Amino acid sequence: MNPLKPYSHVISEGIDRAPARAMLKGIGFTEEDMHKPFIGVANTWIETMPCNFNLRELAAKVKEGIRAAGGTPFEFNTIAISDGVTMGTEGMKTSLISREVIADSIELAARGYCFDGLVCLSGCDKTIPGTVMALARLNRPGLMLYGGSIMPGRFQGRDVTIQDVFEGVGAVSAGKMTQEELLDLEANACPGAGACGGQFTANTMAMAFEFLGISPLNANSVPAVDPKKDQVGYEAGQMVMELVRKNITTQKIFTRDAFLNAVTAVVASGGSTNAVLHLLACAHEAGVKLSLADFERISAHTPFLADLKPGGAVCRRRFI
Repeated sequence: MNPLKPYSHVISEGIDRAPARAMLKGIGFTEEDMHKPFIGVANTWIETMPCNFNLRELAAKVKEGIRAAGGTPFEFNTIAISDGVTMGTEGMKTSLISREVIADSIELAARGYCFDGLVCLSGCDKTIPGTVMALARLNRPGLMLYGGSIMPGRFQGRDVTIQDVFEGVGAVSAGKMTQEELLDLEANACPGAGACGGQFTANTMAMAFEFLGISPLNANSVPAVDPKKDQVGYEAGQMVMELVRKNITTQKIFTRDAFLNAVTAVVASGGSTNAVLHLLACAHEAGVKLSLADFERISAHTPFLADLKPGGAVCRRRFI
């Protein structure tokens, strides 16, 4: 047995597995592919929001990196619910539940196809912790790569984000903005792919998971449409193969100290309070003791170092 195929050998090796190999060869996999580690590429691409919209292209680069490093990539998909699109509707009730569905579906696909390693691509609020929860359950070599933040929009000569649109709704109600101005703002606030531009839940969790160690350092901070993102994806594909070769499983990464590092990063950046909800869930899946008391203790002595939307001075503008 190939030591780099501790799981996938049960699908790819032996006379009795000829039917399985035949089905895989029917969609383009080769005999050579069968002898390499099987690496799952869990993609949360969906055509319902900008947050995850670039992940098809990013997945292609990740798979290139995996192949170049000696692995056989298998891309599969799951669902995603946008908080920004569904907020204020009945659909908003589905958002947090989607986190569990994402984790469950990735875990099921990884166990079903016996992947030896995983790269999970995330973008919006719930896909980020959902992918990491799955990695914690599986305890196989793997990493999470964030699709990246959106670029700022431009409105009346200044940078804007989706937050400004929400505030614009209130400004119209207060008579401080016309409906025509709001329509112009709405058309320009989200200029392309990427998650909401600010230290909201998506960017908070993407940063926290770099500090946790489950994402490559400096990879998640590259914006979605930055040309450097392709190289980040390719290197993530190569990195997962290095994790497979060294048998660095997620449980070796998910230590209590790593989670405390993530909490500290959230506090220092004035990150989303949703980080409490998601880090506790990920720690639970990893079997790591983490509590609200840890957040309170770290908050008490960690300085606030960043000036970011929505908590920093840069966001203190009003429609007057």
